[in-house]
This record gives sequence, structure tokens and C-alpha cells, in this order.
Amino acid sequence: MTPINRRTALAGATVLAGTRFARAQAKPDVKLAMLVPLSGPWARSGLLEQMGARMAIEDINNNGGIKALGGAKLKLLEFDAGESAEKAKDAAQRMVAQEPDLSGGFGCWLSTFTLAATEVTERAELPWMTLSYSDLITNRGFKYVFQASPTADAQAKDLVPIIMDMAEKAGAKRPSKVALVGDNSASSVSFYKAIREIVIPEQKLISVADEIFTPPLADATTIVQKLRTGKPDFVLLQSTNAGDDKILVDKFAEFGLTSQKMAMVGGGGHWCQPELTKLTTKEHLEGVIVGLANWPGKAMADITRRFIERTKEPWFGHDSLFGYTHVMTYAAALEHAGSADKNKVMQALHTMDIKDGPARFFPDGRIKFDEKGRRVGAKLCVVQWRNGEPVPVFPDAVATHQAVWPRAS
Repeated sequence: MTPINRRTALAGATVLAGTRFARAQAKPDVKLAMLVPLSGPWARSGLLEQMGARMAIEDINNNGGIKALGGAKLKLLEFDAGESAEKAKDAAQRMVAQEPDLSGGFGCWLSTFTLAATEVTERAELPWMTLSYSDLITNRGFKYVFQASPTADAQAKDLVPIIMDMAEKAGAKRPSKVALVGDNSASSVSFYKAIREIVIPEQKLISVADEIFTPPLADATTIVQKLRTGKPDFVLLQSTNAGDDKILVDKFAEFGLTSQKMAMVGGGGHWCQPELTKLTTKEHLEGVIVGLANWPGKAMADITRRFIERTKEPWFGHDSLFGYTHVMTYAAALEHAGSADKNKVMQALHTMDIKDGPARFFPDGRIKFDEKGRRVGAKLCVVQWRNGEPVPVFPDAVATHQAVWPRAS
């Protein structure tokens, strides 16, 4: 054994003191919560959002962390919303009880889950960001909820005129008959309320079918039979998971109603999940049009490439993009606040008005929230399935292709 002399003792003391100093200087992690479905019918959407969020956490930490907080690293805490509003609310209650020092959080993908969970996060005064569409989410007077997507009613008012314009630009007759098919989740209810009360009268459309179901869908035969009888020029499909999407397009094809004969217009990121190419055929998906809250544009080529390399997913889409963007928006708010305190982060989100950083990930290029917590200027994006892959066709800021309309119409 080496004898301990004065020199080695001093050296040891210096090392010990240095270790203590380093520990004293270490910045505590800034905690963000993610509450999304990681099990049940909506799990694929939650897992895709998780992929984007994890990549954003890594990008920020590898780039020096939160500089206004001395380089503090972000830490993502993940919670499963499950398959019901009750489970999402229970998970939110566990989350705020177990992690009182959270700086913010995001989720829950499905609007019905988000409505339940944000009752909990609002009471906990925890900033909460969501991609969920229902207008009810930000119609309750909450101070801590921030909706990055255009609301379902806003999407309804924007989508149909865009679809009508697409038909005419493609040389088809102006559509006059529409069918509505959707589930009874919160975002679908919001969407169809605006469609029935405002959009159909304004656009002078005739509704030839109006079918609502409870997800998950077991069989679509009765629904499709009614559409076949009504002969709509296009059908609006407000389902909320890829399993129901598959059942609908397959049943349409069985009855000869492919999107090459009748325009099919889905809504939401699940309609663009790679999972759909495994559940059904690319022929059944070909031409399906999808309205959604965001899509990676031409300016995001590098992030798209890195995401595909990292995850082995075939493309970077709506759900993963929002997971990435939510984290990046929180990072910008933390830099602005100069604090990880949740109330200061909330204030930073309410006063934020940026056109760089994460604002580049939206087609309108701006992140500013109004007094309700809705993102100002949020625009609808439209993609279309072409040759087994969804491609953006609207707006020009993200579009890479022109929309195609069924010739038979």
C-alpha cells in the first residue's frame, strides 16, 4: 500500500474539493412531461410523437442545452395516456403528483384524452402544449393550455373550400354532394358541427349521408352501403386511428368506391402513418386526400433525413413533427424565461412571438399564442397518398406535388 504523505493528502483534498465544486456547479435537468397513448388503439400515434420528441431532446442537449440556464439539459418524462379519457386523466394525476418540479408538458394526441388530462394540468398550473384539434380544449378559459394546431372548427371551415378548389383546378365539375363519416371523439364532433352548421350551407352542398360511429370500428358495411346509394362527389372521413382508416378504405374498395372514383378526404395525422401501408394496400390508399395540422415542408429536409436515419421510419410526418416542435417550443420559452419555473414558462409562452427557431416548422412561420392559448395564424396542410406515400399538396410553403382529383367525378 502506498503511504499517505502530505503531498498525496493535499492532492486527494484537491480532487475531492474539485469534485464537490463540479457537483455544486452542475445544473439540474429541466423536466418536460409527455403524456400520449403508448398502448391501445391510438398507441401508434403516441409512439410517433415520442420519436419526434426524443430526437428534439437529443438535438437540444447536444447543442449545449438551455443556454439561459447555464447549459442545463432537458429531460423527457414519458407517461402513457392509455385507451380512454379516464386512464389519461389518472395518468395526468400521477404525473403531477410524482413530478412536482416539471417545467411543462405536452400531449395527449386524441382530443378526448387532452380534454380530460388538461383539467388536471390546469389545476396544477402546469403549462401544457397540444396538437389536439378540438376547439373545446382552448374554449374553457384556461391559462396554462397552448394549442399549436388550427382548431377542428377552423380546419372544417378551411378544408372544404380547399377541396372544392382542388376539384375545379383538376378539371372536374364543382362538387355538389358530400357525405360525412366520423367517430364520436371530441375533435370529430367539433369538426362536423362547423361542417353542418356553416360549411355545407355556405358552399351550397347537399349532404347525402351523415354516419357517426364509436371507435374502434368493427365493420363499415352499413356505412358504405349508404354512401353508395347517395353517390357523393366526396366523403369527409373523421376517424381517429389507423385501424379504423383501414376498415373504411378496404370496405369502400370492396363496394367499388375507391378514391379514383369518389374523392376521399381524411382528417388527422393517423391518415398518414406508415402503419397504413402495412394494414391495407397502396391501391386502396392511392389518391386519398388528408387535411391535417402540419406537415414537414421543403425547409425541413435535413431534419427529415436525420429522423429517417434515426428511427428507420419511411418518412417524417404530422405526429413526429409535433413531438419535435413541442420540445423545441419549450426550449425557446425556457431561453426567453431564463427560468425553469413553470409559471415563468407559462408567461413566456403567452408573450412569445417568434418567426425563427421552431416557428420555421409551421407553414405560416410564426409562433404566437392568443389569449385563449391558440396559435395565431395556424394554417391547415393537405397531403395526398401517391404511390404508397403521403405527399404535401397544400399550401405552397410545403407543397411538393399538385393534387389529383378522381376523373369519374
